[in-house]
Amino acid sequence: MSFRFQFSLKRSSRVWVGGLVAAVALLALNNRAATKQALSVRARGRTIEVDGVRLRYVEAGSGRDLVLLHGNGSAAEDFQTSGLVDKAAKRYRVIVFDRPGFGGSTRPRDRLWTAAAQADLLRSATQRIGADNPIVLGHSWGASVSLQWAARYPDEIGGAVLLSGYHFPSPRFDALLAALPALPIVGTIICHTVLPPVVRLIWPVLMRRLFRPQLVPPEFSEALRGLVTAPSHLRTTAAESGLLIPVAALAPKAAGRTNATIGIMAGEADSLLDQLSFATPAQGLTGLDDTHRCRCGSHGSSCSAASCAGDGGQHRGCRIAVT
Repeated sequence: MSFRFQFSLKRSSRVWVGGLVAAVALLALNNRAATKQALSVRARGRTIEVDGVRLRYVEAGSGRDLVLLHGNGSAAEDFQTSGLVDKAAKRYRVIVFDRPGFGGSTRPRDRLWTAAAQADLLRSATQRIGADNPIVLGHSWGASVSLQWAARYPDEIGGAVLLSGYHFPSPRFDALLAALPALPIVGTIICHTVLPPVVRLIWPVLMRRLFRPQLVPPEFSEALRGLVTAPSHLRTTAAESGLLIPVAALAPKAAGRTNATIGIMAGEADSLLDQLSFATPAQGLTGLDDTHRCRCGSHGSSCSAASCAGDGGQHRGCRIAVT
């Protein structure tokens, strides 16, 4: 009787394990198919390979060079759906990158992708495509890259715009929690299986949190919904969440050693970053030329920059973003 019970238990365990493995495999295959579908419907961009990294970028307009760098978890569509690219392209040659690991750009694991490392790479890429003395606008995490670009190459940049950036470190348990999917092995399994459907399920909630108190732009939500659940995209998002505080800790030193023109713009209604992150840089970072607060601005996307890029009204003071 005991032997039969043990045999039955072992057989049952094998069935459960086999079923779990099959479910995980199906999830991974489904996520892979969804990623291919999301990438296939993107607007066609250009690619360039620099230092072993394939970078995707979109170019529009003509005139002085303006480079746009999106935030964590986003892609070039951030600036496109907000209307900023179309507005800026009337006066500038606009170059919008998918930063390493996002969208159509690769992110080799043989190096630590700090803001400084990304600034080095993107500076080389812009030189390769003939961009001369560009203005570099970075949103959120991209603002850290823009600041490092200005600090490391002050004579090769026409100015840096830090849009809704995180400039001073503070206790951020949410950032540490969001970094867990970047862990080796376990994180990789999570990113390829359970995390994509979870993100798709809670996507509306994430968007409302990102854009509140404003409404979520449907164009932005739809453009990125499929893209951000790609396993590689999720892992990169987690990795940059883990680097958020260390990168912010380097911001004062970076700003203090550059003579490049730097402007800061932030939304007063931003609920993701506290107001100290916005107010302190103008007071505590040396070498900054101007700081603007946009009353319309939440943290989400570059919607603030797009609305503040026009003439007149309460947004006129924020024109530094595109001038």
